[in-house]
Amino acid sequence: MSLKLPNAPNQGLFKQGYQNYQSEDGAVNRNIQAVREISSMVRTSIGPSGRNKIIVNHLSKIFLTNDAATILKELEIVHPAAKIVVMASQQQESEMGDATNLVLVLAGELLNQAEELLRLGLNTSEICQGYELARKYAMETLDKLSIENINDISKPEELSKAVRTCIGSKQHGYEDILSGLVSEAISYVLPKNVKGFNVDNIRVVKIMGSSLESSQVVKGMVFGREPEGTVKKVGKSKVGVFTCPIDISTTETKGTVLLHNAKEMLDFSKGEESQLEALIKQIADTGLRVLIAGGGVGDLALHYLNKYGILVFRVGSKFDLRRLSRVVGCTPLARLGAPMPEELGVVDVVETLEIGGDRVTVFRQEKEATRTATIVLRGATQSNLDDLERAIDDGVNMTKSLTKDSRLLAGAGATETELASKLVSYGEKTPGLLQHAIKKFGEAFEVVPRTLAENAGLDATETLSRLYAAHTKDNATTVGVDVDEEHQEGVVDAKTEGILDLLSAKKSAIELATDAATTVLSVDQIIMAKRAGGPQVPQQQGHWDQDD
Repeated sequence: MSLKLPNAPNQGLFKQGYQNYQSEDGAVNRNIQAVREISSMVRTSIGPSGRNKIIVNHLSKIFLTNDAATILKELEIVHPAAKIVVMASQQQESEMGDATNLVLVLAGELLNQAEELLRLGLNTSEICQGYELARKYAMETLDKLSIENINDISKPEELSKAVRTCIGSKQHGYEDILSGLVSEAISYVLPKNVKGFNVDNIRVVKIMGSSLESSQVVKGMVFGREPEGTVKKVGKSKVGVFTCPIDISTTETKGTVLLHNAKEMLDFSKGEESQLEALIKQIADTGLRVLIAGGGVGDLALHYLNKYGILVFRVGSKFDLRRLSRVVGCTPLARLGAPMPEELGVVDVVETLEIGGDRVTVFRQEKEATRTATIVLRGATQSNLDDLERAIDDGVNMTKSLTKDSRLLAGAGATETELASKLVSYGEKTPGLLQHAIKKFGEAFEVVPRTLAENAGLDATETLSRLYAAHTKDNATTVGVDVDEEHQEGVVDAKTEGILDLLSAKKSAIELATDAATTVLSVDQIIMAKRAGGPQVPQQQGHWDQDD
């Protein structure tokens, strides 16, 4: 009798090296496990008491941050199911600029709850249906929970009310200073129609040294370098932007010049010099006193520009060139020559200042409204400055979202607690098997107040029971977790403390988290091809000829 060897699944169907995970082998549970790992990783970074992570990327650059979007951007995640959740989080970052942690943590918790439902014997499609129903109900409930509306974004005190919490969750303790800087910068650049606000108009320049209190907002643009020539300061004057190098242009064809004597040689170089001087004189005659170069500046050209009293500034980045052209209102020119009057821009002051030992050039517009405002950040370390910049970016992006929907919710986990109790009671009224999924969807929201309490070092179970008691007994829908422990009970009224979250960001986060969770649940098989490229060559330790 011949022995039959079991065949590998799908043998002969796929190329060699394929991996196949099926639902019978627990593919769904494996996916849930992968997402759980990634959400537990960022869970400790949620809220004002969230801890930082140090990430060293493939280029050995160090990131010290508690911003989920940055953490995930620098980690190279290869698991396909975990990637789905990461993509949802990145979508939240590009759309809203805030609540990226919420997407990850909520998606992870929804999948955790789904695992229990699978153990009870529910089908994945039933769980997805239940989650979908619960999401619709949660969206309707959120609209009713709105407690405040920002009527006038142009007023810094109104705006900082909304931005404060968003920044406080990243930089606890500095939220008042940072929200003040962001609000001031936005008030300078906000157009008449607030919907036309562009986040690109707020720039951040980081200068090491001093402390955050020394940070300031400058109307216009700040560059961390000096002008090229001897002219360092110019008052109100015309500006020209050239994207080409400021130098003698090389000829298109290579020619040979035969020189008979020394006089001819002197005349030849003099010809070049007089030609360049004539060109610079033409530019100076247009009234231009500030020249911005996108390319290099030749020594000879610089000599003549100094002679005619023109300030020369070189900008290496084409994005900054574009921004600067927008600030001064001029057309970037690709050829060197006298610009037309309509191609010139105007700047009120260009000056070189010294900030903390660094020489910087400031392009300032004295008018009421300006096209660009720059926040000059000061701090002790580069990592600290980078993290402060991320918090400011979140605040500026939140303002962009505020221009579309200015409604605010209670923060500090108050909204999530209210959603959890409302969804559980809604689930109990729903007949059939879907009620289990709806109740678990509601319970998943408990992860936010629980995590906030855990990160602040409070007893999570005790804090949750106090929150539920306040929400049900006193009907205080704005009571949340008190991370500063100023109150004995460990709970605080988020409305009176001014802890407010943006409604549109919360909605977007819940929708993306639910979509990501249901997508991962509906996968029952993963087929992975072999990675491209041959086998990895093992790294040799030391020299092959040495006995070490």
